[in-house]
Amino acid sequence: MAEDEKKKTGYGLALSWRYFEEFGIPMLESFPGIRDFLAVGLAGSGSECFGYDDEVSRDHDFEPGFVLFLPSEKSGLVSRRDAFLLERAYDALPREFEGLSRSRMNPVGGRRRGPLRTEEFFASKCGSPDGRLTARDWLTLPEHALAEAVNGEIFADPFGEVTEIRRRLAFYPEDIRLKKLAGALLLMKQAGIYNYPRILSHGEEAGAQLAVFGFVRAAMGAVFLLNRRYRPYYKWQFRAMRELGRLGDLADSLEFLMTTGNGPEDAKTKNAVIADASALILSAVREDGLAGDWAGDDPEEAAYAVNAEIRDAEIRNLHVLAGAEGE
Repeated sequence: MAEDEKKKTGYGLALSWRYFEEFGIPMLESFPGIRDFLAVGLAGSGSECFGYDDEVSRDHDFEPGFVLFLPSEKSGLVSRRDAFLLERAYDALPREFEGLSRSRMNPVGGRRRGPLRTEEFFASKCGSPDGRLTARDWLTLPEHALAEAVNGEIFADPFGEVTEIRRRLAFYPEDIRLKKLAGALLLMKQAGIYNYPRILSHGEEAGAQLAVFGFVRAAMGAVFLLNRRYRPYYKWQFRAMRELGRLGDLADSLEFLMTTGNGPEDAKTKNAVIADASALILSAVREDGLAGDWAGDDPEEAAYAVNAEIRDAEIRNLHVLAGAEGE
């Protein structure tokens, strides 16, 4: 593999596939009785599972390898002994590949590669072994954890279990999406349009910047919800937002808000940027018909109009911020 290929962003997923193709497929031929019950791919924690790895991020926890998803031991399809033999076979695969070294299996757990029980993987991400979640689960689970449950790629899944669970978790149910969107819109109004200029009028620049951060977080949340995409862990959110097909270019405006000061001229510009970003997001909400026949320009009004569109009365009657992340 040429050195310039290794320097490319997103090298990790391609590396994982090539390692599986060269060594994993022949390995599984030694397990004819269980290979049709396994899924293989790369998903979970780590920038490489999002395709975001680069030369900087590869300084830790980066290696050739793949995940083998095993059905529950209770299913009787892959026994504890089978799992042990798979672990030994995986651990015996070549340690060097394309100039990179692979670490040995950790017998006490916590590993990201090799054989993992499907139920344990998904329980670690969303608290459910089969991806079946209650409304409370959907409202309270960290969004980045859900993103890690469905990221990456599944190279093979003849049994179909992993693919089905990832389908269940692909994105929020519509009522949950609307609840979270309503919360995001309300926080946009509170933090950016209302509190930012008021806090500045008290001369508290640090507090005003916290309000800006609150607006940015809420606005980003709304944009991801409109695109039906989970937000990844915070360090990748701006990058992920720029990849979105709709309103992704707002990332530059939100970055400006976070990286400029709060002197008189900057504050004037920031107020205008906040207003413009809010208007674009509200326009998308109206275009999608998510706020009924509401046609105003106030994010708080939009929040309650979106909340009113929730079909499930129990979810609709929860506090409008029930699904919001942070205040």
